[in-house]
Amino acid sequence: MKHFILFTAISLALVCCNQGGKKATQAKQSVAASSDTLAAFALDSLLQVAEKEIDKTIRVTGYVTHTCKHSGKRCFIVGESQKASMRVEAKGDIGGFNRELVGSKIEVTGVLKERRLTKEYLDKMEQNVEQKKEDGNAETCAAELANISDMRKWMKERGKDYYSVYYMDGLTYVAPD
Repeated sequence: MKHFILFTAISLALVCCNQGGKKATQAKQSVAASSDTLAAFALDSLLQVAEKEIDKTIRVTGYVTHTCKHSGKRCFIVGESQKASMRVEAKGDIGGFNRELVGSKIEVTGVLKERRLTKEYLDKMEQNVEQKKEDGNAETCAAELANISDMRKWMKERGKDYYSVYYMDGLTYVAPD
């Protein structure tokens, strides 16, 4: 499962680097107007209802597992169960996430987003892994192929033609201790 989370996070980090600033500005204004009335979630509970919260400004709490080393423009958080992670992009008032946050619990206010990985996208990922497999790192490739298989299983169980990966355009954050 850890490989799946890491693989998904890395895939999204590579695919979703550039997001428009206009929506973040609009969301920032929305946060300022209604910060006391925003829905608040622990990460584990958010992922159960995420489909209904897409493009909404919400608050989510989780533990920082990683911050981007060079730019600090994103971090990854996990919930209490540590079974799922979510990427948080530094937008709005967040200049960046410092490395000292790793291991800390934070509450992020931001706009929940969804990246849909299509069957075709998963097919290409699988082909790339198969090519890498021939080059030598069989253990890593086996984990990646297992992740792709899990994504396909998720799609089949839900009758969807895409796999949802949720991330957040973070506008503000606090360490609520």
